Amino acid sequence: MREARRVRHELKFRTLTVASVQDLTPAYRRVVLTGDDLDSFVSLGFDDHVKIFPVAEGRAPVLPTVGPDGPVFPEPRPVARDYTPRAHDPAGRTLTLDFVVGHGGPATDWAMTAKVGSILGVGGPRGSFIVPTDFADHVLIGDETALPAIARRLEELPGGVRAHVVVEVEDADQTLSFDSAAEVSVTWSVRDGVKRGRAETLLGALETALAGIDPADAYVWIAAESAVAKALRARVLDFGFSPKSMKAAGYWRLGGVGAHDVIED
Repeated sequence: MREARRVRHELKFRTLTVASVQDLTPAYRRVVLTGDDLDSFVSLGFDDHVKIFPVAEGRAPVLPTVGPDGPVFPEPRPVARDYTPRAHDPAGRTLTLDFVVGHGGPATDWAMTAKVGSILGVGGPRGSFIVPTDFADHVLIGDETALPAIARRLEELPGGVRAHVVVEVEDADQTLSFDSAAEVSVTWSVRDGVKRGRAETLLGALETALAGIDPADAYVWIAAESAVAKALRARVLDFGFSPKSMKAAGYWRLGGVGAHDVIED
């Protein structure tokens, strides 16, 4: 039976420098980081996450140290947020992070002002969740915050499999193109003025995406606002998909800060 597996990595905190900044859409900014600290960086799973420690321009990040039982945080505890490593180039010593901007918060505020030479503290990833790529169908569902993981997953899928992507975005200007050897179908679910963090838009698009897929040979991955991710997972289970071939996560929480929730039974 195909099963996902977890791999642990040595925990390390790094101070990295911005090498380039690019706006891919009006609300989606790519920041490429570099530095000698990347020499031992490892990210094996498409939805890995690192901790970033954003600070105001001109200030050095205050990072935890690694103790015998894990990270030891200074007081006051520095602000930290979880982000997906969009790409890592060991030879070029670069780490790419993509940010959804325009909704406030310390991480997006940092990304909005980031420029070549800006400094960012990065910790982890502490481990990777590795999902087999040989399922016949791969269903990837999420809002804008899921785009880095979805794009990375599509790039690593082989030819001969199918990927069904459903992404909620603010408007048509926020769509992206994806690279993949797999056969990919993409549904852009546009909010068109509806507030972020509601399930209706993605739930409506989900039913079409799941039509005709054999649940016995499919893997489903979901990431969105926590309550939305929970509702999506429940609906996917209604279609007969196995919770053993599914992962759902809350990448943010409406009314909360710094959330990263694993959605399970």
